[in-house]
Amino acid sequence: MKNRALAEICADFAGRLDRFGSIAATEIKDSTPEREGAKILESLKNFKGRFYAMAEEGKTMTSREFSKLLERDALAGGSAFAIGGAYGLSNEVKEKADALISLSPMTFTHEFARAVLLEQIYRAKTISANTGYHH
Repeated sequence: MKNRALAEICADFAGRLDRFGSIAATEIKDSTPEREGAKILESLKNFKGRFYAMAEEGKTMTSREFSKLLERDALAGGSAFAIGGAYGLSNEVKEKADALISLSPMTFTHEFARAVLLEQIYRAKTISANTGYHH
């Protein structure tokens, strides 16, 4: 990540998530959506859980709904999320995803979207654990 402030936020939430299990991020060098998409799909070829493509046309949900989604996924192999680069995700990635999810009808940079997604994953995990972070 080029933006140091967002990188720190991502590192903070990734660290907080350690107590809930493992989380991994795979970064792919900016390229065309098609080349990025091929690399995304290659990195997920052995993943057995549910795969979500982050897209503005995707489904929006509340933090509690997202928490329930992650709970179900945990029983079925986990969750994987793809955030596109500057030009978004390829149609192939969107078609291979189990579902499209939108963080907002607005467009964010991929770095900002990553920070928001990590915070929402953390929030979802704390909702499931009833820790009080979400109130």
